[in-house]
This record gives sequence, C-alpha cells and structure tokens, in this order.
Amino acid sequence: MTAFVGRTAELAALESRLQRVSETNSGVAVAIRGRRQVGKSRLVQEFCDRASVPYLYFTATKGASQTESLSTFLFDLRESSLVTDPAAVPESAANWIDGFRILAREIPDRPSVIVFDELPWLSEQDSLFDGALQTAWDRLLSTRPVLLLLLGSDLHMMERLTAYDRPFFGRADNLPLGPLNPAEVAAATGLAPVDALDAHLITGGLPGILRSWPSRTPAMDFLRQECADPAASVFSIPESTLLAEFPAPDHSRRVLEAIGGGDRTHATIAASAGSREGAVPSGTLSPILKRLTEDKRVIAVDSPLSTQPGKPPLYRIADTNLRMYLAILRSAQDLSRRGRPDMAFRTIERRWPSFRGRAIEPIIRDAVYLAALDGRLPWLDVEAVGGWWNRRFDPELDLIGADHGPIAKKVFFTGSIKWLATPFDNHDAVALARASAQVPGFEPGVTGSMVVSRSGITPSWDSSSIQAIWDATDVIDSWR
Repeated sequence: MTAFVGRTAELAALESRLQRVSETNSGVAVAIRGRRQVGKSRLVQEFCDRASVPYLYFTATKGASQTESLSTFLFDLRESSLVTDPAAVPESAANWIDGFRILAREIPDRPSVIVFDELPWLSEQDSLFDGALQTAWDRLLSTRPVLLLLLGSDLHMMERLTAYDRPFFGRADNLPLGPLNPAEVAAATGLAPVDALDAHLITGGLPGILRSWPSRTPAMDFLRQECADPAASVFSIPESTLLAEFPAPDHSRRVLEAIGGGDRTHATIAASAGSREGAVPSGTLSPILKRLTEDKRVIAVDSPLSTQPGKPPLYRIADTNLRMYLAILRSAQDLSRRGRPDMAFRTIERRWPSFRGRAIEPIIRDAVYLAALDGRLPWLDVEAVGGWWNRRFDPELDLIGADHGPIAKKVFFTGSIKWLATPFDNHDAVALARASAQVPGFEPGVTGSMVVSRSGITPSWDSSSIQAIWDATDVIDSWR
C-alpha cells in the first residue's frame, strides 16, 4: 500500500474521539464530508489500522436497492473484526432498524469503530434511513463504547444530515475534509517548494492523483508521462467527478465549463454558457451560481477587498485539478486518446504558464492569511487577505491585507504576485505603487507593501520600500 502522507490534524481528531469513547464507555458519532477523491476512505482506513480496535467498514453502493444494501452490510458485518461468531449474523434483514439491531448485538464491550461510507446513497435508496439511523443511535448505539463514522461525498446531503430540522441533528461532530495542503503535497512528492506548488495546482491536492506521482519528478516530466495514457489519474479523476456530479449537458454543466474556460464575471459567464438564442438570463444564472457555490462547493467567489464596496465578484473553479482539466487537460486527453501524446503534451506546455499564473493566486492568498493568523507578517492585525480590482480590471491587485472583509475599516498592505521565470524588479515595483494608490483605504506612507515572487527579486533593485518579500518556500512554510 502507498505510504500515508499528511492528515496529522484529522487523525488526531479521530484519535481524541476514540479516546473519549474509551474514557466514557459511551458512543461518539462523527460526520466526515469531503469531495470525491479527497481521501476520506483512505483516512478512515488508516485510522482503523492504527487504532487496533475491532471495526466494521461498510461502503454503500449507488443505485442498489435497500435489500441489496442490507445484505452487503450484513455480509461485511460477518467478515468484520467486530464479530466473534459469524454464524450468528443472519444473511438478510427486513429493514434498516432490524439491521441496526443485529449490529448492536455484535458490538463488543470494549471500544470499537463502525464506518458507513457513502452514507448519502443509503438515504437515496430509503427515505426512512435517516430516521432509522437516529433511532438506532439513540436507543442502541450511543450507550455502547463505539465510534460511529459517517462518510459522504455529497456535501449538501452530508450537511443536511446534521441540520437542525433533520433526525440526526445534534448527534454528530462535523469533520470537513479538504484536499492535501501544499506542504503535504511537498512531502508526498519529495519536491522542492517551487515544484511542489506546481504539483499542488496539477493534482488539486487529491491523494488519488498524488499516489501516481513518482517521487521527486518535476511537474512537466510527470505530465509528459501521463499524456501517454488517456486513462491516467490526472485525466480520469476530474473526468469522473464531472460526469458524476454533472452528467447532463444542462445549464449547470455549461456554466461550470464557462468558468473553467476562463470566464470570471456574471456577464461573461452568461454569454459563454448561453445558446444561439442568447446569453443565459440572470434569473436562471444567479440560482445556478448560488447552487454551485453553496451546495456543490465546486466554484468559489472572490470579491474586491478594500474599505468600500466593490464589484464585480469573480468566479473560479475551487478545485485546481478540475479547473486545469476544464482549461487544459481535457483537450490534452482528447489528443492522447487519438494516439498523439506528443501533441497532448505540447498543448499543456503552451497553456500552462498563463494557467499557473492565475491559478496560484488563491493558493498564495490562503498562505498569506495563515501567516497573518500565525503572527508571521509585519502587520499583526491582518484578519482578511484578498485582492482588489475595479469594474474595468485596470488596475487589478493580487494582494490586499485588511482588518476584515469584504468591506474593511483599514487596509494594512497591498501586494503583487509574480509567478514567472523572471524576478520582481523596479518596473514591477512602480506598477504596484501606481495601482495601490487607487485602492480605497490606501494611505501613502502608512499602507505597507508585499511581494510574492516565484523567481525572487532583481539583486540590483532597492527593495527597502517593500516590508515583506516571499518566495515559494515561504508559501509552503505557511502550512507547516
């Protein structure tokens, strides 16, 4: 099995709850949600292996009937380390209440773990499942020394599981699981910081792709070898995500593809996602954008950060691997399927620099935000980090640090991200100063400056006017 990397905080969180089970001799439930391929199942399996306690791991099957799911559940129970006498576990149950009763009989008197993976699929099969789970927990499981882990990739349904108007409200801790962070990607790939950030953009921090990344292999070498296989994980994982969540070529799919293709504003998305009859009407587009942002969490929204309300908001694909697939990798995959891996790689090479320059910005903003919270910036009161632009996108500033957002009371610094092969120089500094003067809340001589550069700064340039100068190592260190 591939070495397990990262997830230190998540493993510690699960271990602390198992310790609570041991100390109180009563049950604890945890709902773990995260997008597909983010590593939920691998995390929980690793935890079960390390915990060295009896456990049951049951994974639901999408589209299965209730009868089929119960049969599989009871089979997995018989095969699990919970059971001392497999012959005592029946092969079928009338419903989930009966299934939970059978489970409760097999729970030992010492701490154990029960895992339900892809829980939303069980709710799809049986509208009464959530209620049955709540009843079983309250009457059969919560008084036993068991850690119940509920996993799901449908973020909206997992959040609804513990919502105030649902049966399981107040009964489970929530543990959101995101992709591996850039420091964890660096550890997984063995790459230096500048190359590890490239790897993070390509993989989106998804363990399913990182497992196929040979140690210390630079990004372009990895992509070159992936182009020889159209079913490679860097292609197949975002493709399967797209097909699973957006199977029909409807408005939602077209909106997502417009954003993935580089359209960032409401108006340009409406135009690109429209048809021969014209742009998508605002009354149709706005609810779609809201659903993709709040329910699906597949897109993110950035607003200008300053002391005055700003427009327009900008949309982007939240997962950088899916973002890269829509912008570059899908075209490369089509060429690879036609037996032209050389052309596929040239397509990636041609589009990669401009993609990387834009896609790295939210990663760096997150890094600067973490550093601010950790007190590692010259400005100790920074609690919001973003960018700023006006309606004309002239100028457009990469970094703004403020007291809060999106409307701040004070702007502490403005900054520039230069993620190119050339260093930050005097010309870039002049452009930064000119653009900063237009930011609402900028105070000459008071507001500071920050530079994040892939290639450092020009040695001959006097950088005394810049209070913070970062490179790729500083970005990675923010997550360590």
